[in-house]
Amino acid sequence: MILPIFAYGQKVLKQRGDDVLEHSEEIKTLVANMFETMDAANGVGLAAPQIGKSLRVFVIDSKPMYEEKDSEKGLRTAFINPIILEETGDSFSFEEGCLSIPEIREAVSRMSQIKIEYKDENFVQHIKTFDGMTARVIQHEYDHIEGVLFVDHLSAFKKRLIKGKLADVKKGKLRANYPMKFA
Repeated sequence: MILPIFAYGQKVLKQRGDDVLEHSEEIKTLVANMFETMDAANGVGLAAPQIGKSLRVFVIDSKPMYEEKDSEKGLRTAFINPIILEETGDSFSFEEGCLSIPEIREAVSRMSQIKIEYKDENFVQHIKTFDGMTARVIQHEYDHIEGVLFVDHLSAFKKRLIKGKLADVKKGKLRANYPMKFA
């Protein structure tokens, strides 16, 4: 089921998500709905707070971030109760956007490699290292379950420059081609 994506200004986007306590059919359904919602919005990641659920769950599909010639092909999976154990490598800047903040894109600096512990949609425990664009997508979505948005990484000057656009998102003036819920 395609769910509405909560827009910038919704309180749930600024809250740290709660741990998922047990594997259940509800969680499997939530993850399936999140994948369907992400795909319908042409996103590469979606976190539970973005659909109004204050839970430590996100899904990613970094495959569209890579070209056929790239050695890494990306990853499509769910992350339940993730914990970033390490962020290493070189910091690199890349223009990011967010399904909750349509029409706004800004350069954000992130580390090139992460080590993360998480459970997948079948509640199987993993500890894995990711790099490149997959690491970036994971870090972006991980921020969501921590109550952090990509615009929170911007300088005060950059934030002032987009202040009007962010206000327009809150008011529902900047819309996307997918269902959204505004404050």
